[in-house]
Amino acid sequence: MRPMPEAGARTYRGTPAAPGLAQGTLVFLEEPVAVEAAEGDPRAEDKRLRAAVAQAIGDLTGLLGTLDEETAGIIEFQIAMLEDDALIEPAVGLIAQGRAAAAAWQAVLGEQVADYEAAEDEYFRARAADLKDLRDRVLRGLSATSDTGPPGGTAVSGAMVLTGHDVTPSRFLETDWSRGGGLALRQGSPSSHVAMLARSRGIPMVVGLGDVELAKESAVLLDGSDGLLVVDPSAEDRRAFDARQEAARVQHEIEERYRSNPGVTRDGTAVAVMINVAKPEELEGLDPADCDGIGLVRSEFLFYRAAGLPDENVQYEAYRRILDWAEGRPVVIRTLDAGGDKPIAGLTAPEESNPFLGLRGLRLSLAHPEVFRIQLRALARAAVHGNLKIMLPMVTRPEEVSRARLLFSEVLAGLRAEGIACAEAPIGMMVEVPAAALAPELFAGADFFSIGSNDLTQYVTAAGRDIAAVANLNDPSHPAVLKLIGMLVTGADAMGKQVSLCGDAGGEPAHIPALLRCGLRSLSVAPMALGRTKAAIALTDLRA
Repeated sequence: MRPMPEAGARTYRGTPAAPGLAQGTLVFLEEPVAVEAAEGDPRAEDKRLRAAVAQAIGDLTGLLGTLDEETAGIIEFQIAMLEDDALIEPAVGLIAQGRAAAAAWQAVLGEQVADYEAAEDEYFRARAADLKDLRDRVLRGLSATSDTGPPGGTAVSGAMVLTGHDVTPSRFLETDWSRGGGLALRQGSPSSHVAMLARSRGIPMVVGLGDVELAKESAVLLDGSDGLLVVDPSAEDRRAFDARQEAARVQHEIEERYRSNPGVTRDGTAVAVMINVAKPEELEGLDPADCDGIGLVRSEFLFYRAAGLPDENVQYEAYRRILDWAEGRPVVIRTLDAGGDKPIAGLTAPEESNPFLGLRGLRLSLAHPEVFRIQLRALARAAVHGNLKIMLPMVTRPEEVSRARLLFSEVLAGLRAEGIACAEAPIGMMVEVPAAALAPELFAGADFFSIGSNDLTQYVTAAGRDIAAVANLNDPSHPAVLKLIGMLVTGADAMGKQVSLCGDAGGEPAHIPALLRCGLRSLSVAPMALGRTKAAIALTDLRA
């Protein structure tokens, strides 16, 4: 137990949602103002609602180029929801009956939010905040009285610890976190998109504090790792907290010293350390010399566009920018991995009973060859500009790789016939389905393997990675998961295939020694995890 005060009159315990320490002034989040039920001309109100939804989509699309990988995926999820006609059709129906646009939208979204919050599945409860965000964003376009912008009316010179029932993703993004701060919520979920945002940005967050008595502008200490909120701390509390923050700062500085070093264990074993990215903008300010290449490019960012699915040139230009940045280092671009928690309007199945086990990844691409061919053409053209490798997600059967390879060959032949510069590229596969990990010898047609530890872990443990109630079961260091990884590495070595790992486990110091002992010699991690990953590698002795 960390040296924090015991739960008492000034200390409240909730559920950890994002680790870290913060101290500052407690600021209350404003609740959205209710919109009065009112009548309106159906034709005019229908037009107003559609314009507000289009504006919301445009605003969210404009955010994408400024956001990091984790945030972009969340905003892309919201865009896909807004582009789905099923979301607005009930409100359109109320408008046709004479309701004003704002009143109709609030009534329909309010009912859907309540349904999500009452769901037994933690995943759906966690998505309620996204629906609230969409509700409020569209209401802002319809009525000035429903403004839910950043907390106002409070002059705080230092860090803010925001508190309220819950917080939406856009409210989080609108908050200036440059001075530090955190989130202490009465409700909320550690599986929510805001919690994912907080973890990716290093913002401490505690949820589930309940109906506690809190006073505006109180001084507070927040421990996102242990789920504690200390109100009006004593001098002794502050000294202990300051010491913990200083120790964390020193540890971070130590880890960052390894950032530009090669990955080498204590016994001298070389380990390639690459990065995961979702769009070219994430590479700005990063030095390619700090990594051994890009082990995962998530191409989904290109498919969440208000203008529809991306054409060949849009994709080609994006891939070329990433290859130019890498300066000849390997760049592994994953083909579209939609489905599951990444729906794309007009492409993914609208109502699957279990989307994580449904038509997603390569399965979806093969079901839509007209879309897949466009992406393969763009990749073939980009391959002339660098060391490009193509990676197929959610592979279950070897014939899926064969079908993708045949499509790529046809695409190359077509480009050459048109006189368009193109090049071949190795085609590898993600290993995230246990069937593939158990029998790698069946996939000799793949040029390389890359382990998706997030999905592999949730499939092996039968524990959803976004469900807090089973978070302790979703463990990438589970012996069965490590056994599968070791089997895959052994099988890949026997076939002369390279194998890497691009899931979150590769960037977690606690898991790195075990992964290396499984035989892995290549990890791909978030750019912010380069320092700590290399530091953990340097402290690992494989002779022990």
